[in-house]
Amino acid sequence: MPDYRRARVPGASYFFTVNLRDRQSDLLVREIDLLRTAARATKVRHPFHIDAWVVLPEHMHCLWTLPPGDSDFALRWKVIKFAFARRLPASEPLTSTQQRRGERGIWQRRYWEHLIRDDRDYRRHFDYIHYNPLKHGHVQRLADWPYSTFHRAVAMGLYPEDWCVGPLHEGGGYGE
Repeated sequence: MPDYRRARVPGASYFFTVNLRDRQSDLLVREIDLLRTAARATKVRHPFHIDAWVVLPEHMHCLWTLPPGDSDFALRWKVIKFAFARRLPASEPLTSTQQRRGERGIWQRRYWEHLIRDDRDYRRHFDYIHYNPLKHGHVQRLADWPYSTFHRAVAMGLYPEDWCVGPLHEGGGYGE
């Protein structure tokens, strides 16, 4: 097994992709209020700033900035995943390992994390997150996807409401 080590820089910004185990599910959007509640409760106990977040039916992407002196994003994901899962009925199929460990079978065990290196990297991931509902064919206009911080970014003047509308999907990006 590879010796994977996560980058841990206190106070840094990180991009994440978190997937459901069942990639055909719509659980995340069906239970969006539960996911929001789990994230809010986690932020109270373990503060972090949500720079960008998009929730799709079976996966989500987000960009967080952690407080100075803190690099424990793994704890935050553990708390969010657990809080979300414990409020759902246990109806998902389990592997023998999950049964033995008393785990749920809702989430993929791991997640993708990327330490943001600079402003360009931040903008690229910020745009990627907000473009995702269009990329996956869920909407024709990003403004039509309700489970995204795209609306907040428009209100802040970071995007026009019609960002990525048109045949070439031209139109700047973060702060342009």
